[in-house]
Amino acid sequence: MKKIILVLMISLMGISVQAQEKKNKNAKHDIEVNGNCDMCKKRIEKAALSVKGVKSATWHEDHQDLHLILDETKCTVDQVHEAVAKVGHDTEKVKATDEAYNNLHGCCKFERKQ
Repeated sequence: MKKIILVLMISLMGISVQAQEKKNKNAKHDIEVNGNCDMCKKRIEKAALSVKGVKSATWHEDHQDLHLILDETKCTVDQVHEAVAKVGHDTEKVKATDEAYNNLHGCCKFERKQ
C-alpha cells in the first residue's frame, strides 16, 4: 500500500512540474502603443529598452504597434506596458497618467481613447 501511495505522489509531482509554463529567452510580442512621430518612436523604444530583459524594441508609426523580443526569465510584457505608459504613451493594457501625457511635446499628443 505504501508503494502505491509513493508512486501516486511521484506521478502527481511529475504532472505538476510539466504543467508549469516554460519561459522563453527570445519571446516575441507585439503590443499596441499610441504615438504620432519620430520623437514618439525614440521615446517609446527607449522606454521599452529600459526594462531589463528587453532585447529589441521597434515601434511602427503606421501600425501603432511595438514589436518586442524579450527574455521572459528577466521581465514580463506587463513591465514594458508600464514603462511605456510612464513616459506618456497609452498601451492596450496601461493608460498613461494625465500628468505624463501632458508632459509630451505638442506634436506627440495623440488622440486618446476613452
